[in-house]
Amino acid sequence: MYLIPARKGSKGIPGKNLRTIAGKPLAMHSIDVARKFAGDDDICLSTDDEALIGAVTQWNYEVPFIRPQHLATDTTSMHEVLIHALDFYEGRGKHYQTLVLLQPTSPFRTSDDVAQALKLFHNDLDMVASVKLAEANPYYVLFEEDSNGYLQKSKQGNFVTRQECPKVWQLNGAVYIINTASLRLKGLGKFDKILKSEMTTLASLDLDTELDWKLAMLINEEYHLLPHK
Repeated sequence: MYLIPARKGSKGIPGKNLRTIAGKPLAMHSIDVARKFAGDDDICLSTDDEALIGAVTQWNYEVPFIRPQHLATDTTSMHEVLIHALDFYEGRGKHYQTLVLLQPTSPFRTSDDVAQALKLFHNDLDMVASVKLAEANPYYVLFEEDSNGYLQKSKQGNFVTRQECPKVWQLNGAVYIINTASLRLKGLGKFDKILKSEMTTLASLDLDTELDWKLAMLINEEYHLLPHK
């Protein structure tokens, strides 16, 4: 199953999933990527937003259910959203061993990025997660306060330059290939068998603030990364 979670109550970018980029709602771009791998019967837009539901029908996608309000709050965990979707489909006789989570806030994620992550996945893993090379390195520029209020490096090491430090990877939120058995047994936050799937900094752009949105619009205007249909 390919799941796109799109809750209505965004605060960082109000109404972001309905906002138009390259001629279509933001959430629709993730549905388009999922359609490269699956039919609509195996693509789930999980949303409580009736306006978004109406918008995606204009692109010939039918939402399978309206997400319950108790699963559409600021405190709802992603684990709860995923389990709800899996239970919905299992109630209709579909038992998925793998769930592909595509957050709609990654508009420049491509089908190649998803294909790369899928190739890395196997059933002995809990998850494959897309990442980008982190700009801030805990061996070099990240610090924590000690009990005296003094700054100490987050990770200790005898590195003189940033280039000497071990590479550090940051989850970019674009692609997660999840073992559903692990999801039910361990819970999303307790996975310990995770492989990375590296993406470029540009493809990793995650829309969380109005500044992110403006940057995405400028990038697409300059490079035309998102096709119109």
